[in-house]
Amino acid sequence: MAALIVLPVGLGGCATVINGTSQDMQVASEPSGAAVSFTGGVECRAPCELSLKRKDDYRADFVLDGYKSEYVYVQSRTGGAAAGNILLGGLIGGVVDASNGASNSLFPRPLHVRLAASGSTDEAVLLGKEGEIVSTVAAHNDKVREDVEGSLMKRGLMSSTTPSAETATVEETVDSEETTVTAEAEQPADDVAEESEVESDGSQPE
Repeated sequence: MAALIVLPVGLGGCATVINGTSQDMQVASEPSGAAVSFTGGVECRAPCELSLKRKDDYRADFVLDGYKSEYVYVQSRTGGAAAGNILLGGLIGGVVDASNGASNSLFPRPLHVRLAASGSTDEAVLLGKEGEIVSTVAAHNDKVREDVEGSLMKRGLMSSTTPSAETATVEETVDSEETTVTAEAEQPADDVAEESEVESDGSQPE
């Protein structure tokens, strides 16, 4: 009986013992050589392998000359082993795993991005373990955006007043169009002034 009572405590945090609180993340870009930076200050040049906290969400930015800069939201998801951890490790083990994120896994994994060439209409896509296309980066980000951005804001790694990359691009385009329209609107005024001067000169008697 004493052994049965001690057993759940000894197995407490089963996922913590088996998985650990960090996860190795394989990062790759196509073409290779992209500079990749994660929220929190972790950086590498693809292809590379990093150790990231399982409980945290991340934003990974990819930058490579000749290609559109891209970012991918990496989401921390609760694994199916959570219920098993409670059965094997007891309630205490389940609480421990939930608090330190040991039962979570990061997604997408691997983090493999095919970048789109600058000036093209192509979209960046996420690739799977066999190199197959999983989804576009935009579709993935839209699916997990609310959860990941909320997590990053709580950790102070993103401000609610900071526009996303898409919003910033739209605002820059609108500003550029407004500047062009303003310039075009001002030009006729100068032309009218010049024409007025010509007419004034022509009306003077010889």
